[in-house]
Amino acid sequence: MNLQVMEKLRKQLEQELQEIEQRLEESERPQATELSNYDNHPADNASDLTDQLTEMAIDEHRGDDAEEIKAALQAMKDGTYGKCAVCGKEIPIGRLEAMPKALTCVEHAEHKEDNLRPVEEDVLSSTPRSDDFIELEEFGSSDTPQDKSF
Repeated sequence: MNLQVMEKLRKQLEQELQEIEQRLEESERPQATELSNYDNHPADNASDLTDQLTEMAIDEHRGDDAEEIKAALQAMKDGTYGKCAVCGKEIPIGRLEAMPKALTCVEHAEHKEDNLRPVEEDVLSSTPRSDDFIELEEFGSSDTPQDKSF
C-alpha cells in the first residue's frame, strides 16, 4: 500500500477517534423532566426512560467504534493493516477509503444481521403441537372459576 494513502488513512482514523472520545466525554445522561413522579403521567416517565436508553445505546455504539479504530491503528503499527485478518489477502483500497477501520475483506466482514432473531425462537418449535396449550395451562392461567367448563 502507498505510504501517502496509509498516512491519510491514519490521520483520518486518529481524527475520528479524537472526535468520538470527545463526544463520549461531553455526553451526559438526560435528566428527568420532573422533580417528582407523583403527579406525572406514565407517558412522561416513559419518554424520559426512552431518552436515557437511547443515549446509553449511542454511547455504547461510539465506544465500539473507538475500539475498532484503535484496533486499526494498532494494525498499522504492526504492519498488518490492509491485509484481511482472516484470509490474509489484500483489502481493496476502495474499501479502506470508505471504511478505514476495516480489518477484513468484504467476504469475511462480520454480518451482524444474521443474529437479529429473538432467542425465544430457538425454544419454540416451528409447528405448534396440539398438546402445547395443555402443557402451558399446567403453569396456570388467568381464567376465573366461571371461565372453566365442567
